[in-house]
Amino acid sequence: MASGVTNKGKYKMLGIWTRNETEPTNFYLALCKTTAPTADTNTMSDLTEVTAAHGYTSGGVSVSRNSTDFDTWTEDDTNDRGLVQLKDFTLVTASGGTVPDIRYIVMTDDNATVASREVYCWWDTGVDITVPDGVALIAQNLEIRVNTD
Repeated sequence: MASGVTNKGKYKMLGIWTRNETEPTNFYLALCKTTAPTADTNTMSDLTEVTAAHGYTSGGVSVSRNSTDFDTWTEDDTNDRGLVQLKDFTLVTASGGTVPDIRYIVMTDDNATVASREVYCWWDTGVDITVPDGVALIAQNLEIRVNTD
């Protein structure tokens, strides 16, 4: 699964680390379609979120900033990177109909206005996914990698 950290995400990490800027209380994993996130994506308004219906809630599911939700941390000296892996998350369980057109999972901050949430990283599923009624979409082993190049 292709993934990336946005420039906004890099900027935010450095600001928290070096300038003691305010960090989000929680993150969110949101589902998007059609418009591909890139390094230059700043907020959810730059993307097209999956329609909130049939079990999907606008803004996605909450991710706590703790060692339970971010369950694996690795310093990878061989590949010159650090990475963190999220636990498995149920992103949506379709109810009363299908949830169509899912292509991207994005991690955002916790701004109360979903369109204003900053996008920190994304994962591309590789194909458009439709979740049938009664079926859960579970994200497994999502990784955030930070490289120096």
